[in-house]
Amino acid sequence: MGKRTFLFLATNLLVVTTVSIVLSIIGLDGNSIAGLAGICFIYGMIGAFISLYISKWTVKKFYKVKIIKESNNNPKKLFLYNTVKDISKKAGIQMPEVGIYDSPDPNAFATGPSQNNSLVAFSSGILDGLNEQELEAVIGHEISHIKNGDMVTMTLLTGIANAFVMFLARIVATIIIELITDSENGIGYFAYFLIVMTLQSIFMLLAYIPINAFSRYREYRADFGAANLTNPISMINALKALDSISGSLEPVKSDEYSVAKINSKSKMFLFATHPSITERISVLKNIIK
Repeated sequence: MGKRTFLFLATNLLVVTTVSIVLSIIGLDGNSIAGLAGICFIYGMIGAFISLYISKWTVKKFYKVKIIKESNNNPKKLFLYNTVKDISKKAGIQMPEVGIYDSPDPNAFATGPSQNNSLVAFSSGILDGLNEQELEAVIGHEISHIKNGDMVTMTLLTGIANAFVMFLARIVATIIIELITDSENGIGYFAYFLIVMTLQSIFMLLAYIPINAFSRYREYRADFGAANLTNPISMINALKALDSISGSLEPVKSDEYSVAKINSKSKMFLFATHPSITERISVLKNIIK
């Protein structure tokens, strides 16, 4: 925890310092709102798109994903590979890399910077817990995420949120400093940094509300896409199976990739990245009425 806190503080200090240096170099001081907004936008978008660009590599390392090849002799893995290939062709996109990672948590996710450079990964838990028809629906769900460009859209939203958070934190921090100090007694840079860091944390928490609202919306879209690429009944059965298996396991700690997974739970609706399984099934049932 101490190391992570130190890295968080160091990163924020680096951002604040770098922004100040860049503003000075290009001739914009802290009072230039347009200049500050521009720099924050650049930094916010660059950070988000760097994360997207390296997402495949990061996920492979984080989850120790093993890539499946067409020559694989394992029947279930070969089924997974061929089904991803077939559904990708049906969806009109280039086939993504297919990988497996070791985890009892029944889950799957898609990531990558573009439709033509993506990865779909499946946990060992989902492979063992679902039948072929259910797995086919899950694959359709993940392929739909890729086809819909959800990774890029989430990156754009995150980048814009990052920019607003950086910008508003500094504007509000400046106002606070002006209210609590006078012209004779200024405030130290470290105190300013602490105010900015605190405000960034608060604003970022609030920014997650609209970001996660879109994330829930894209899950409905991916479920609908899976229903079209496979069939609604299989998708409903897959969700029921995921809910049943998840309920019998110890709760899995959320991580930074939870937003990308097919099955993710949160007790706080506003901060939930996924709708409840019950809601998703209800929407799918309305499709087949």
